[in-house]
Amino acid sequence: MQYFDTHTHAISTDTGTYPAKPLGGTRSEWSQVRPVDVDGLIRSLDDAGVERAALVHASTVYGFDNRYAAAALARYPDRLVGVGAVDFLADSAVTDLQELIEEQGFSGVRIRVSDGTTKVPTPGSGVSDERMDAVWDYVAANDVPVCIQMHSKDAPKLVQVLEARPTMTVLLDHAGRPNAAGGPPYAHLDELGQLVRFAGVHLKITPPAIKRLTDEPDANVTEVLGRLVETFGAERLMWGSNFPASAGTLAQLRGSIEAHLPDLDEAQRAAVLGGNASRIYSAAVVAR
Repeated sequence: MQYFDTHTHAISTDTGTYPAKPLGGTRSEWSQVRPVDVDGLIRSLDDAGVERAALVHASTVYGFDNRYAAAALARYPDRLVGVGAVDFLADSAVTDLQELIEEQGFSGVRIRVSDGTTKVPTPGSGVSDERMDAVWDYVAANDVPVCIQMHSKDAPKLVQVLEARPTMTVLLDHAGRPNAAGGPPYAHLDELGQLVRFAGVHLKITPPAIKRLTDEPDANVTEVLGRLVETFGAERLMWGSNFPASAGTLAQLRGSIEAHLPDLDEAQRAAVLGGNASRIYSAAVVAR
């Protein structure tokens, strides 16, 4: 079984070449107290027994300046795939995205549309803002996986986008921040359930997703994840360490997620821990 971590970050120690200019103007705390550069990330992957990883551009450090992530990808093409960021509302958004994907070697793109903090303002009216239509059309037509950071209550807005582009590949960061309030039978999970009819929608199980569920007094994390498997299928879930944004070693973060997974057979477990991510990102590269 191959491990494929779908959510990692790296921060350069060279602040002269790669200065901080975070979205919203406030740099993330984690990037200041536990920054890890790409060499440190690779060592952490090795220590955790993880063969491949998606390097997600740190927009709370670099805004839309993807140069450090691009340099990291060039150094470790056999270990990393890149998920970059562009301003979806800019007039140059599609051109910027084409450069990111077609010239700089990124495999995916990310947008933060409702992450529960005022430090990173929601762009426009959110994921369904009509000014983003050209970007959604581009990623759908070119099989570019798009990572979306949002809350499950915003699923109806994503449904609007997907109804016009039903084959688009979407990876919901932090599992779409599922709402397990009230405990069983977890009625609010139906918010994410609206997306199940779109086969390209996948959920990334990460430490922030685990913490969100743990913080719900009446929720059982493994039970909720089991419900998500029942709803979406194991072939549409994958793990991400969120290292180093989440505290702990990458090995510890991987272990914590594995410990919370529901009872899966060997093939399902292999899919969640590596197979699904490999399939998605390999297909994205082949498409181009």
